[in-house]
Amino acid sequence: MRRTGEYVELQRRCTTILRDLGVQRSLSFEAVRDRVEELRGHPLIVKELPEQAAESGVCGLWLATDDADYVFYEARTAPLHREHIILHEIGHLLCDHHRGLTAEADDLAGQLLTDPQPHVVKRLMARTSYTTNEEQEAEMIASLIQSAGKPGRLTGPLGRLGVFLGVTVDGGE
Repeated sequence: MRRTGEYVELQRRCTTILRDLGVQRSLSFEAVRDRVEELRGHPLIVKELPEQAAESGVCGLWLATDDADYVFYEARTAPLHREHIILHEIGHLLCDHHRGLTAEADDLAGQLLTDPQPHVVKRLMARTSYTTNEEQEAEMIASLIQSAGKPGRLTGPLGRLGVFLGVTVDGGE
């Protein structure tokens, strides 16, 4: 667990990253996706993780190629958690995180991509824990985007519960 000062610094740094990239916290998921595609100059393709990858403990993954970014997510979870996983992986992308490809990562890329061929993968970030600075940054980016009040949506614990249950709750009632 980060100490209070470190947490505040992480939050400030991630808020600055979002602001500098023009990713407003009040954007819808679709608008965030559109902004990422604009920044990267190619499509952001979002797909379910294959069952064998999900069973290995990975709940999210970002693969970068020259032609597209691929975000994979664990499908067997609540809609709110699914969105958070995807935003976490987008956080890696927005922070320009790098991780070298290992033989294991190359095998995983081969399971996930058939076209384009896995050998064109430039970066692979798999979400399994939150202990590194990169993981904490990506988690903060996702939390900042997801926690922003959306028009017509109740915020806080009740709003999150409504999203989890798939119920739209008007904050004005």
